[in-house]
This record gives sequence, structure tokens and C-alpha cells, in this order.
Amino acid sequence: MRKYILLCVLAALPAILKAQDYSAYYENLPVEMAQVQAPEIPDNSVSITETGGVGDGITLNTEAFSKAISKLTKLGGGHLIVPAGVWLTGPIMLKDNIDLHLEKNAIIYFSPDRRLFVSEGSSRCNPGIRATKRKNISITGEGTIDGNGAQWRPVKRSKVSDVEWKQYKALGGVEKDGVLYIWDKHEEWNIADDAQKQEKLRADLIRLTDCENVLVQGVTIQNSPRFHLHPCYCENVIIDGVTVRCPWNAQNGDAIDISDCSRVLIVNSIVDAGDDGLCMKSGSRKEGLPWGCEDILIQDNIVYHAHGGFVIGSESIGGMRRIVVRDNRFSGTDTGLRFKSGVGRGGLTEDIFISDIVMTDISGEAMVFQCDYVDRPAGSDGSKPELSEEQMSLVPRFHDIKIDRVTCRGAQTGIKATGIEGLDCIEGIEISDCTILYSKAASDINAADITLSNVSLVPYYE
Repeated sequence: MRKYILLCVLAALPAILKAQDYSAYYENLPVEMAQVQAPEIPDNSVSITETGGVGDGITLNTEAFSKAISKLTKLGGGHLIVPAGVWLTGPIMLKDNIDLHLEKNAIIYFSPDRRLFVSEGSSRCNPGIRATKRKNISITGEGTIDGNGAQWRPVKRSKVSDVEWKQYKALGGVEKDGVLYIWDKHEEWNIADDAQKQEKLRADLIRLTDCENVLVQGVTIQNSPRFHLHPCYCENVIIDGVTVRCPWNAQNGDAIDISDCSRVLIVNSIVDAGDDGLCMKSGSRKEGLPWGCEDILIQDNIVYHAHGGFVIGSESIGGMRRIVVRDNRFSGTDTGLRFKSGVGRGGLTEDIFISDIVMTDISGEAMVFQCDYVDRPAGSDGSKPELSEEQMSLVPRFHDIKIDRVTCRGAQTGIKATGIEGLDCIEGIEISDCTILYSKAASDINAADITLSNVSLVPYYE
């Protein structure tokens, strides 16, 4: 009977993926944008157990994953089934037409042995799951992908309790200027000359680069060494029903970062992370494309802890346009809507439409525009970096942004905007039909063109 049920599930998988229709999300948009389409995966299935995989949490399954993907590739693609169990592994590299499918109670757990992730000639290690220049790839199911990130991330003393500090120090580490850099007691697992150099090698948990037709659906992604889910230079990306989680103080623990991608849909997902929640980045322009990020729709998501619920920046060099964010909930984030960039990292951001957002317990600003942002990694002395003449020309420009129907109960500051005197960095911002309950300041707007219409900024104790 069990075998019969498994066969039925496997048989249904291709039909499920082919049946996805996301066109309903594109109704009544404030701007016309290109729609996404789900990838189609061939009707083949291979279980990780068929290629020697053992889900006992002890056996290393790196080779089993590689063999299963190779086996499916010879068939033209298909579904790599990961059943219930704890599947210890090194890096996994996806290929064309592959669906990595995690069944309920399946946990892919990445090994603490850093040597497995070393990428020769690169400034970072390999991500846990990666794909480069691939088409029709997906990660689906009800299972969990765990990056074992505590073995990589630095820890700031100011962000943890005494109990937590003792727990982190028990992992092994080197403390410097209030930061603990993990240095494994298994000396052979360390991959640099010292702990600080090793910290700079940590990579994303899932990084998909220059890929077309991507679906990430249903899975839980947690505890990354760095960013959790990071598509870069990709086209046609769907993120649906994903949960991303890590400790609130995880250094660089971004949840979902979209970098220089076009045609992206993020829906029905839950974030509880240590850095930015739903974040758009543009560090450069992809050759042949006029924009960094464009045609992105973000709807029906929940963000709990994050530095920002919806974030643009800090890199916006390649530009961003036609981004719609609607019907989302932010509860307990540091900021709600966060637009951040700085000279040397900036570009044009325009045609952004945000509506029907509800927020509670925002510790900082409900909405913030910042044009003097400086990246300060762990161990930084806080000084501003020296910029070249070319970098000085990269000035942030937040233009033509419409924000409607935002309700926020509880923020320190309602609306904050800091532009640059003499430059039109923040221009044509329209905020309407919003209610914000604040505790410290209604607004703090400098060198910025912002129009408020029917906006109620109410002090907390009024």
C-alpha cells in the first residue's frame, strides 16, 4: 500500500507543476508588467535512496545527490525525491529541468565541514544549493533546507544574552572587539589562516545565478551562513509559499534577496529573519538588459522579524522599475518600508507601487528613505569608505513611488526621509490614505520631495 501511495505521489508531481497558473495575481495591477510562468519538469523521478543516499543524519550524501541529478539529466530531467529523514550533505548543484522535491519531514542539512564548500579561485565558498546558467529548475515540497549557519556566522556580543554568548563560545571561536568569529574545534575543518578571513568566505544558502524559469515552492529555508534565497540575474522566478527563518540576530541573515532579476513573483511566503526580509538589489546591469530589477510582484506575504519588511537597496546601481507590493503584513520588523542606498551604491529606482500594507510593532520607522547608507560588516571600524571618481557618480535616486493604504500601529517614527542637498535623490514620492500610530516623531523629512494626502500621523498617547 505504501509503495502504491508513493507511486501516486510521484505520478502527480509533474501534473502539479504544469498546472500552476499565476495569472490571477496580475489582475488589477497599477502598472502593466510581464507575467511569470511556472517551469515544466519532465515526467521522471529518482529517489535519493536509489543512488545510495541514507537519511540518518550521519551519512554524507553529497555523492548521492550528485549521482541522482546526473541520472535524471540523462533522462532529460525530472524530480529528485528526498523522503523523510535527515540528509547530511555538502553542496548540491542543480542542472537543467531538475526539481529538487523534499517530502514532509525531509531535512537537507549541510555539513559543518567547511572544506566541502571551498570554491577554488573564488572570494566565497560555494552555496549549499546552486545553479548557474540553467533553465527550468525548481525546489519544492514540504521539507526543510537547513544551512547550519551558526557554524559560519560571526556573533556580535551586543546582540545576544549572556546565556546565548556562552552557547556560541562553546562552538569555538576568536573574540575581537566585541565580535566572536567562529573557529572550529575540529581544526581540520577550518579553511583559512584565521577566523576573520574564514568569516569572509561564508556564502548564501541557495544562490541561483543567470537562470531562467525558476520555482521555489512550499519548502522551509533556514539558518543560512549568509543570505537564504538569492536569485541573481535570473528571469521568470516564482517564490510561492516558502518559509524563511533564522535567529533575529543572524549577521547578514537576509531572507529573500532578488538581485538584478526580471519577471519575479513572490507570494504566500513567511519570513522571520536576522536582516532584510523581502529585498530588491541591483549591484550591476546584466549585459543586454537596460534595467537591473523589473516586473516584480510581491503579494500576500508575512514578515515577522527583519531589518525591513519590504526593502529596496542598498545596491541600486542597475536601476529598478515596475515593482508592485500589495496585501502584505509586517509584524515586529525594525522598519516597515525601507528604501536605502548611498553614494557609490546608487541608481535610479522608479515606478514602484505599494498598497494595502498592515504593520504592527515596528521598532523604527514605518517608512524610511535613506541616501547616506554605508555598509558596515562585522568587525568594521565604522569609518566611511573612500570612493573612486566613478563610484561618486553612482548616486541613489528614488523617484515616482506611490504608497497607498498603509495601516501601522506602533512605530517610533512615522515617515523619515534623508536626501542629499542639491541632488534630486528623493523626488515624486506620493503617500496617501495611510494611518500611522507613532511613539517618537510623526515625520523627519530632509532634502526630499514627498507629498502626503489624507495621511494620519497619530501620537501613541494622544
